[in-house]
Amino acid sequence: MASSVKHLCTICHDDGISQSAVTWCTECEVFFCGDCEKHHRKSRLSKNHNTMSDEDYKKLPTFMQEISSQCRDHKKKFELYCSFHACLCCVQCITGKHQKCQDLKPLSDILQQVKSSASVQLFEKDLKNVRENLDTAIKYLKTRISTINTQKTKAVEDIRYVRKSINDYLNKLEQDILNDLDSKHSKLKLNMATHMQKLEQGAIQIDQMQSQFTKMTQYATELQMYVGLREIEKTTSQTAKYIEDLESGDNFIEKNLEFTISSALQSIIQDVKSFGDININTTSSTLRLKTGRKVQAQHLVQKVPGIEQIKPSLLTRLTSPIDIKLNIWACLILPDGKSIILDRNKKQLLLFSTDGIFVRKVVTFTKYPWDACFARNYTVAVTLGLANQTALVDVNKSKIIQKIKVSHNCYGVASDGKTLVISSDGGQGTTVNLNDMSHTIVEGMGGMYYISLFQGNIYGNNYDKNEVYCYKGTGEPLWTYQHQDIDYPVGITLDMNGFVYIVSRENSSIVVVSPDGKHSKTILSEADGIKSPHAIDIDREAGMMIVSSDISDDKSYETAFVYKI
Repeated sequence: MASSVKHLCTICHDDGISQSAVTWCTECEVFFCGDCEKHHRKSRLSKNHNTMSDEDYKKLPTFMQEISSQCRDHKKKFELYCSFHACLCCVQCITGKHQKCQDLKPLSDILQQVKSSASVQLFEKDLKNVRENLDTAIKYLKTRISTINTQKTKAVEDIRYVRKSINDYLNKLEQDILNDLDSKHSKLKLNMATHMQKLEQGAIQIDQMQSQFTKMTQYATELQMYVGLREIEKTTSQTAKYIEDLESGDNFIEKNLEFTISSALQSIIQDVKSFGDININTTSSTLRLKTGRKVQAQHLVQKVPGIEQIKPSLLTRLTSPIDIKLNIWACLILPDGKSIILDRNKKQLLLFSTDGIFVRKVVTFTKYPWDACFARNYTVAVTLGLANQTALVDVNKSKIIQKIKVSHNCYGVASDGKTLVISSDGGQGTTVNLNDMSHTIVEGMGGMYYISLFQGNIYGNNYDKNEVYCYKGTGEPLWTYQHQDIDYPVGITLDMNGFVYIVSRENSSIVVVSPDGKHSKTILSEADGIKSPHAIDIDREAGMMIVSSDISDDKSYETAFVYKI
């Protein structure tokens, strides 16, 4: 549906004149009235610019109208595409976040013939398939709800019939069985109705995109089409993933209500202890959905490397004054590329430059620290072990700004910028909301001395059992992994693709575990100069990894290596 917003000529509006726009320049990204458009067309700098009528511009989806060809940070035109971060870049971006990125390509090569590429047809097919799957799933759940309603009615009739043949002594037993029936029926119905509501919402969203798709292909610029397709891909992939998750779980398994009359009702009243049983009889799902694409169009989806492709390349090694003999229990990479080292022996937090040169001491603790992580805004969280405290340290101000007290020992710590998770050696952990500092106890995290967060899940190690764990944020276990290459696991972190990096201290190696917790590979060992490592961290945005290690020269001491991954 075309927008009803009235656009004014940008040039005239800047001069305080309200003049209706007739065209929009896709390169200048401004509106022109008739007179201004003539000057724009005659100018040597802009005579070859592509324009479209204001009416055609209004037909674009709102999210495409908001797509700009200029970098918001630097106000320069996008000219490059970073394959590593899967984002558009201007020339100034290269000196910042993408300084060390090697997979930069001309944007013109990426955008070439986007509209005519096979990707357009594939995404249109994706929209259609997801919409059909939504209809199929909704119809299936409606049928299942109707079926269990019928089953409930029959069960109630059976209960009432039996009830008529016995005396008032069975009143209580009857009510018990009806309550049980209502409870299990409500649980089944509520679960399916909840999923059905989410599926219907997804159907509405896909309908909207389908109705806009033709207009997008007709009126959108190549850049808008490119970014728009990514948005459509994101929506369809999320919706398809939700449906697949429902299918792969037990949500579409047919759970039937079944009432069984107690045989004891045929015997003496004194022997009857129950009115019957309400059981949920599970059978295989008859639902059949269309299979979605596993491999998306080239350039529109960042390719996730396989575990065999992970090969770190050494960038630098931290160097510190001779009189500082480090005992590293945690090492971090800050957003600006500088490094933080937690020295347990001297209870200090130390700062190193992007080149690995020692800069200064940040803060000294009175209690023995255990682990550290970057929280947010150049704030580092440091656990204080047996003190049942975690300190928040402002790196720029070199001071402890807050101490978080919890009900258990504080060992591993991790943050996603919004939530801080603290583990213990017992059966509990604590999540802390960094906005209001509210606490939530998480059960089932016992024995994880070091932890990491990724997409809402909690990952951790248990060096006593040589096991690696993945839990939901609420504490439910997802998978456990154990392998002969993992011996006394300590430090743990994840990269941007969900691969889990484990410090295997006893065999002096770094092991990567696949996101599903089924496979592993040793990527660094003593042959690479790694000896008795303890700590590890990854800057996911920059693709940088830091690993602690013993160094044997004239004297033994610890340092850390920085790698590109």
